[in-house]
Parts: sequence; structure tokens; C-alpha cells
Amino acid sequence: MNPPQNEPIRNLPDEVKQPAIPRLRDVLGPGLITGASDDDPSGIATYSQAGAQFGFDLGWTLILTWPLMCAIQEICARIGRVTGRGLGGNLVKDYPRWIVVSIISLLVVANVINLGADLGAMGAALNLVIGGGDVKKGGPILLYVAGFAVLSAGLAVFVRYSRYVSVLKWLTLSLFTYVAVAFVVHMPWLHVLARVFTPHISFAPGYLTVVVAVLGTTISPYLFFWQAEEEVEDVKERDGARALVRAPEQAPVEFERIRLDTWIGMGFSNIVALFIMLCAAAVLHAHGVTDIQTSSQAALALKPIAGPLVFLIFALGIIGTGMLAIPVLACSAAYAVGEAMGWHVGLARRFNRAPKFYGVLVAAMAAGALLNFVRIDPIKALFWSAVINGVVAVPLMVLIMHLGSKRSAMGTFRLPPVLKTIGWIATAVMGVAAVGMFATMGS
Repeated sequence: MNPPQNEPIRNLPDEVKQPAIPRLRDVLGPGLITGASDDDPSGIATYSQAGAQFGFDLGWTLILTWPLMCAIQEICARIGRVTGRGLGGNLVKDYPRWIVVSIISLLVVANVINLGADLGAMGAALNLVIGGGDVKKGGPILLYVAGFAVLSAGLAVFVRYSRYVSVLKWLTLSLFTYVAVAFVVHMPWLHVLARVFTPHISFAPGYLTVVVAVLGTTISPYLFFWQAEEEVEDVKERDGARALVRAPEQAPVEFERIRLDTWIGMGFSNIVALFIMLCAAAVLHAHGVTDIQTSSQAALALKPIAGPLVFLIFALGIIGTGMLAIPVLACSAAYAVGEAMGWHVGLARRFNRAPKFYGVLVAAMAAGALLNFVRIDPIKALFWSAVINGVVAVPLMVLIMHLGSKRSAMGTFRLPPVLKTIGWIATAVMGVAAVGMFATMGS
């Protein structure tokens, strides 16, 4: 008997096979959303500052970080898909609890600070859009901050996972606004290519500080947890899909999907970040504007130089990228805490099936919003978020690399040599970046 119309078909028999060559729309998922969410309003501020302060000289950093970012994110995705557990669940199972709890606690603090900065940037951007660049005419920023937080929390809690993920996929299109801006303003493309692929490297403290900031913004701990957990969510949602330790025959297709999804998603992320940097270099740096601290400042600075259209596109992009990044930040905190505590977790579960998970998610968003009401300096907030992420990233990446090579966790699907090598290089680079961050903190 055929199922009633408009009802999803669930629990298909295991013999339903996936296509040998999956369609691109089926490939793009966790990796695409993870990569796009990395270009959040806080990231926009960092890339804008890099372009405004140093022109085209730092474009090479986004070429360097692409394979490193791809490797560590692919490893996280593999861990989730192979084991059927996210990073939190795997780490608490295989490593001392005090180490895992310390890392997750710092992750949550950094995510809340980042949430606050992103919500504040979105509120400021909406104010600028409504007021045409006049802050006084744009309306109450704090009301907009609260509205964005409530909207994001409501979507995460009440919208079905498969539909919510499709919304996040569509929101990735908002990043094309920054590509559009680059083609609206005058861009010396030959000079850009020369600078990006033959980099000028300086050891001046200010230069090193921005390089470290770009590395820390591009390779962030919350992205590790999110992508691993979304692979677990996909296993729960897709009929016939199982953790690869229990269904090894699915591995070839799944690993190829993960690889394509991750490399395309991270490539998209870094291309957009490069365009943001180039826009700031071509418009702001070229006109002597070198001090940009927030994404809304970047948008406002563009208006008198590049015109109202560029200003509007840039400001709307801040709102779109924020709507994409906020749930990723909040959910990655909730996933990490929930799995470490042994709770039911997942956006695929209804609220009454995972109340503690959703409680952490909502609490993280609320705490981020409240930071704007207590008037914490957003520049200092982002600074401390970067410091905490720098502290967390390196030991977490060491554990991830070790976990991916453990037979007890990964079975026969331990990391292949090439992926393992690039993953350890990424870990070493982030270690050097962390040392560089502390060395340049007083600069």
C-alpha cells in the first residue's frame, strides 16, 4: 500500500542504494554550511581590517589556509560519519574527562562572546540599512539584537531539521553580496593576482597580529564540532544511512561526498573572505582609511567612497551571514556540552526529546544577546574570543588528529597518510599562530 500523500517515507529497507555518483545538491551540506558560517560578521570585520590596513598584501593567507582548513574539517566530518558520534561524545569516551571539560568550557565562552559580537554587528547593520547610514534614524540597535536572537532561537527549536538545514543552505547565497561588491568597485586585478600569489611578508608586530587574526578566524574550534555533528545528524535523517563502523560498504560513496562537500565549502568560504579583503583594500586602503574595527564600520566607511549601493550590499551581507553563523555557533556549543554530559542531542530531535540540548542552545544565544545590553566593548570582546579560540584550537586539534588515527575509535577507517600529514601541518601552523598571538598581544 502506498503511503499517504505529503507524509515522509521513513525506515526504508537497508537494501536501498545510494547513487554511485551523487548529484551536487546532494553532496553539498555540512561542509558548505560550515565553510559559509566561517564568514560571519566577526570574520568580516577581521578581513576588512586586514584589507584596510595592509591593502592586498595579506590575500596569500587565504590561499595558505584553504588546504589546512579542508584537512581538519574533513577529518572532523570523517570522525562523525564513521563513529556515529560527534566530537564531544568521542572525546569524552577516549580522553580524560577533565581535559575534555576544560576544552568545551572554553569553547562555550568563546562562542558566547562571538555570538554577542555577531548579534551586535547584525543589529548595527540593520540600523544602518534602515537609517541610510544615519545611526540616529536607524532605530534601536538593541531591539534589533534581541529580535535576531529570538528569531534564530525560534528557527532552531521549532523548525524541522531537514527544512532548517535547507534554509541555512540558501543563506549561504548571501555571501555572494561580497563577490558582487568586488565587481562594482574598481579592482586592479593584475596587481591583485601578483600580490596574492607572490606575497610580501613582513615581521612587523602589526602585520603578524593581523596574520594571526586571519588564521584564528579561518580555522575555528566551533567549526570542528559543528561539521562532525552534522554528519551524525545526516545519518539519523537519511534513510538507509548508518555509522560506517556498522555499515562499511557505504564508506567509498560517503568519503567521496565528504571530501567534495568540504573542499567546495571551504573553498567557497575562503574565496568570499578574499573578496571581502580585496574590497577593503581597493576602496578603504586606497583612500587612506586603515583603521576598521567592526563590520558595520567597514560598511559605513564604504558609503562616501564607493557609493550607497556598495554600502547597502555590504550591510545586507552582514545580516545574511549573521543569520547563518549564529545557529552554528550556538548549536556547536550545545552539541559539545550535550555529548560530553551524555544527553540526547540533535536538531533532528523534537524539543521534548532533547530539552537540555535546546536549553544550552537558547542559553548561549541569550547570553550572547545580553552582552550587548551590558555595553561590553565589541572590539575587546572579539579580542578575548580570539585569545580563547587560540588557547582551545591547538590542544583540540591534537586530540582530533590522535582520535582519527585510533583503531579503537575509527576501526579500519583510520586517517589516510595524505590527510593525516596535512592535518598535522594545520595543527603545527595553528600552534605557531597561537604563540604569535601571545607574542604580539602587547603590540
